[in-house]
Amino acid sequence: MKISIISVGKLKEKYLKQGIAEYVKRLGPYAKVDVIEVPDEKAPENLSEAQMVEVKQKEGERILSKISQDTYVITLEIKGKQLTSEKLAKKMDELATYGKSKVAFVIGGSLGLSNEVLERSDYGLSFSNMTFPHQLMRLMLVEQVYRAFKIIRNEPYHK
Repeated sequence: MKISIISVGKLKEKYLKQGIAEYVKRLGPYAKVDVIEVPDEKAPENLSEAQMVEVKQKEGERILSKISQDTYVITLEIKGKQLTSEKLAKKMDELATYGKSKVAFVIGGSLGLSNEVLERSDYGLSFSNMTFPHQLMRLMLVEQVYRAFKIIRNEPYHK
C-alpha cells in the first residue's frame, strides 16, 4: 500500500518532525509513506467570508495537484465519521482487499478544506469533536495508521 499524508503548511517544530519520522520508519515494513507539505496561503488575521473561501480554494488547488485519479482520498474534517482504532484498521484492510492500493490522507490548513477537496474526498474522517493544531494532527494520524497496520497484522502494540 502507498500512503500519502498531504497537509497544508510547513512543519517547524523539531519534536513533531522527529515523532513523524519515527512512525514513518516504523511503517516501512507495511507501506510506503510519503508526507507531502503544500504551502499555506498567506492571509491577514481578519478575513471576510469571500477571502476565506479564496484562501481555501488556493490551498485546495495545491492539495488536489498532489492526488492522482486512482487514489482513495480520506479527508480529516470535523464533520467526518469518528472511528475507533480497530475500525480504522478494518477500513484500511478493506481498502487493500478491494484494490485501493493508493490512499491519501488530507489535512487542511487553519481554515479547513475547500469545497473542491471535500468533493474529491472518498471518506471524511474525524479524530474528535475538538479542534487540534494541524501540525499535531500529522503526528496523531501517522501514529494511528501505524496502529492500524499492527491491528491488521495481529501484532502486539502498546495500548
